[in-house]
Amino acid sequence: MTPVPPQRDDTHAAPAPATADASASPRDDADEAADSAGIEAQPPRAQDTPERAPHAAAPAAATTSNSDWQRLPARAIPLCTIDISLALALVAGIAGTVLGVLVIGKFVALASGLTGALFGAGIGMWIGFRRYRNTLWRLDEHGFAVRRGVAWRRETLVPLTRVQHLDLKHGPLQRMRGLATLVVHTAGTRHSAVAIDHLDADDAQRLRERLGRQLDHEDDEA
Repeated sequence: MTPVPPQRDDTHAAPAPATADASASPRDDADEAADSAGIEAQPPRAQDTPERAPHAAAPAAATTSNSDWQRLPARAIPLCTIDISLALALVAGIAGTVLGVLVIGKFVALASGLTGALFGAGIGMWIGFRRYRNTLWRLDEHGFAVRRGVAWRRETLVPLTRVQHLDLKHGPLQRMRGLATLVVHTAGTRHSAVAIDHLDADDAQRLRERLGRQLDHEDDEA
């Protein structure tokens, strides 16, 4: 019996082509590509870390030293400036007239006096406005305080326990503009008083009532 030669197994699959290692990193691929091209691989650079901005300094706390001080109403500006403006205009006008007569001649004395009067009025208006800006008042648990002054600032405090009686005055010009003058008479010194001019009429009335209630309370305790 003739032996049968072994048959070739054609069902055996060809080996699969090698695949790239999935675990290879993109950096390794780049190094291999650089080696194949003859380029020396550069060492990896450290990632630049963004610089942290310096902390901004905390803003200083806003001062509130003048938060409870009250200013005179704006309609008091003309009354704060009219008296000193007229006084300086009169003095400067007379001085200009005399200077014009003595130095230039009597024919230009009128123009010199008018120029001096206008100059004095302007200076007086500036001083009066500064006086208005620097006149403040306050009423708190310590008493009634008034702050005023242009070149030299002065602050007066009248404790509630020192108040004797109160006066409220309304001049003709003050009545036209709804203003008043409050006079606080104090104890301890004869004929001593603290007056503040050109207050708002309603504010002056409230101040008098508030200080008056304090006086009544002290009288009841006595």
